[in-house]
Order: sequence, then C-alpha cells, then structure tokens
Amino acid sequence: MIGRLNHIAIAVPDLAVAAARYRDMLGAAVGEPEALPEHGVTVVFIDTGNSKVELLEALGEGSPIASFLEKNPAGGMHHICYEVPDIVSAIAKLVESGARILGDGKPRIGAHGNPVIFLHPKDFDGTLVELEEVAPL
Repeated sequence: MIGRLNHIAIAVPDLAVAAARYRDMLGAAVGEPEALPEHGVTVVFIDTGNSKVELLEALGEGSPIASFLEKNPAGGMHHICYEVPDIVSAIAKLVESGARILGDGKPRIGAHGNPVIFLHPKDFDGTLVELEEVAPL
C-alpha cells in the first residue's frame, strides 16, 4: 500500500532558527514558511534530494505541536509521512485491519495540497504516521 517516504517531520520551538541551521550548517535547500491554520502549524520544507524534512512550528495555542513541544521543549521527530496512490482505499484497508485514523477519519488537505490522514501512534510502534495521496509518476 505505502509508496516512497515523502517526509520526516520535526517539531521545532523556533522555525526561523531551525531553518537557518539547516541552510547555514548543512547547506540544505530551505523553502519558505507556510502557515497551515487547519493543521495548527507553520511549516518549512527542506529538500534532501530523495525526500524532504518538514520543520513544524506551533501556530496558535490549540496547535498539536504546542503540546508536543511542552513535553519536548528542544523539539524532536514528530511524524513520518508515506505516499499512497489512493487515500480512500488506504483508509478502508486500514480500518478493516483495525488501525485507528486520527480526527474524524476523513482526509484533510495537507501542506502539498494533497489529501492526508494521520494514524494513531499506538498502532504503529509509537510512531505517528501520516499518509499523503500522491499520484504515481
């Protein structure tokens, strides 16, 4: 079902500082910040050539990243995202298999303009998994 690794997301307390660190210390191609109010985050994507790193900063007090950063003040890995060709069929298969879809169980539009869902970390060895629908090349 899953395809290639799309990105690894890292929650950070200061997006500008983290983006500068990747750009200046690692020589990475760093994108522009993008606010995603529906998800409660501001993101910056870092192109690694074969995948991406997504830096996440809390946007508003109700942000899920805010509670993550309370527990991990220095930041840390938040989730991993895999591509799927058809998110609706992926949801059906996952639910049939007993996996829990977070939220209302319906896809939302993510940072790349594609439908995404998140899977409960307790169902995937303590890791929050995001699935993003991406048309096959």
